[in-house]
Amino acid sequence: MKKSRTTEDITLMKAGPDEVKGIARVCSEGWRATYGYLEDESYVNSVIEEYYNEKRIENEVTEFSENWHGYFVAKEDGEVAGAIGGGTIGEEIGEIFVFYMDPNKRNRGIGSKLLNYYTDYQKNIGIKEQWLSAQKGNEKAIPFYEAKGFIKQSEKISESSKTHVSIRYMRHIE
Repeated sequence: MKKSRTTEDITLMKAGPDEVKGIARVCSEGWRATYGYLEDESYVNSVIEEYYNEKRIENEVTEFSENWHGYFVAKEDGEVAGAIGGGTIGEEIGEIFVFYMDPNKRNRGIGSKLLNYYTDYQKNIGIKEQWLSAQKGNEKAIPFYEAKGFIKQSEKISESSKTHVSIRYMRHIE
């Protein structure tokens, strides 16, 4: 049985097979809305095809390891409004690998609730530092992360695209 927590009309929960289609939709639409103006169309489509297809997400909601904790979602009226996923990258060090909101549900506090829910999960398993990467120029995510206490640590050319700069952020969550 899945554990869930309802806050107002938002349900926060660890995702399972029932959430696969919603996660694929939110991540694909979120990726396109976030990077569509920063990258060319073919690159955007190739990333969506590789990472946000339903088969891959189905595997990622059913297979867990120390390095991958699965997806967590915010649902509104039974539909996935946001998805976050991460894992452990070192002793007491967690990483957020993916975090997208339905572009039509942004700026309503749902993303903050989802981030807090996932952060509580990481705290409960002993994580004390939380890391993530954001593309330089991503004006949707960077102000949000900085407002949540993430501090820029470094910049490097992304290995996946060879053209964009990835900014590493970290915050303490003890």
